[in-house]
Amino acid sequence: MATSVRDLFGGAITARTPANLIDASDLRQIPDTQEVFLYPDSSASIIVEILQRVEPSHYDAAIRFHFNSLAHDNDAQASTISNVSVIPNDRAGDQTPSAIILSGVQSVAKFNRSTLDEVRVLMALYRVESKGIDLVVTFNIPTYTTDDSGAVSPEKWSTIESDFNSLVTSLQIVDFGLFA
Repeated sequence: MATSVRDLFGGAITARTPANLIDASDLRQIPDTQEVFLYPDSSASIIVEILQRVEPSHYDAAIRFHFNSLAHDNDAQASTISNVSVIPNDRAGDQTPSAIILSGVQSVAKFNRSTLDEVRVLMALYRVESKGIDLVVTFNIPTYTTDDSGAVSPEKWSTIESDFNSLVTSLQIVDFGLFA
């Protein structure tokens, strides 16, 4: 799949993303603190969000806090975390914090249905401590849906996982004034 470097938040942040993503702001109103993109061939989505830094100072506890907040916001009936790790930023001259990575699964009842959809979540956290900011990247990937509409196949899952890794390792904060 073709990728391109995408300007986020007016160019204050850049990251490599699939070229064919749909900018959700073309379809609906998105808060100024978010960038939201949709995959054209599934219900998978990407959210890049600027949040106030949360209290847990240890990276593991901080990203778990954000994952659990997402599960709460989604009214998830169950959620599990399978992995937390850190990808160090080793790019010379780049002040972007290292990425804290989490993968997990949430069971969510969509559209008031009684059966649960399975949504895999890939999350990255960049802690901009000097500005009191947590920059959170979340990929929401439905892998099982009640009616199979928008569910991501196992083949597509590996492509989206690769897209996540590309975005996370290429994300660069160009202008820290964004967080002023």
